[in-house]
Amino acid sequence: MWSRLAWKTGEMAIASAQVIGLRTKRIALAGSLPGPRDQREFALMGQEKGAAAMESAHAVGARILMQNQQFAALAFKQILSASASLMSIAASRSAAESVERQSKLARDTMAGSIIAASKLSGSTAQLARRALKPVHARVSGNVRRLGKKSK
Repeated sequence: MWSRLAWKTGEMAIASAQVIGLRTKRIALAGSLPGPRDQREFALMGQEKGAAAMESAHAVGARILMQNQQFAALAFKQILSASASLMSIAASRSAAESVERQSKLARDTMAGSIIAASKLSGSTAQLARRALKPVHARVSGNVRRLGKKSK
């Protein structure tokens, strides 16, 4: 997940540099009185940034709501599991049984923490990827569109 996100971010950075170069050139060539075609392009620059930001915010917001529910369910499951283990320890009939159950609680707690951390990491990468997707799409499209016009 993280390497794919890094790759997409790198692609976007390169494409952004190309778009900035193409648009800067266009602004310089348009001079102080840009024509109708240049005016449309310059207006489009601002509009698409706003649209990409809104799409990104919507994608992130929807995903965060879903993730919050998933993490709440995971936390509740872990609380129930730990409670059952603690009751089991309290109901131990011998010191050896108590130590065995405490060891099981420690193992289960560590395993649950590792699983939760892994899910959190993966979910964070997915969230970042969803936030990046609309911006990446706009920048990549601009490179193709503006690159054709400048040739």
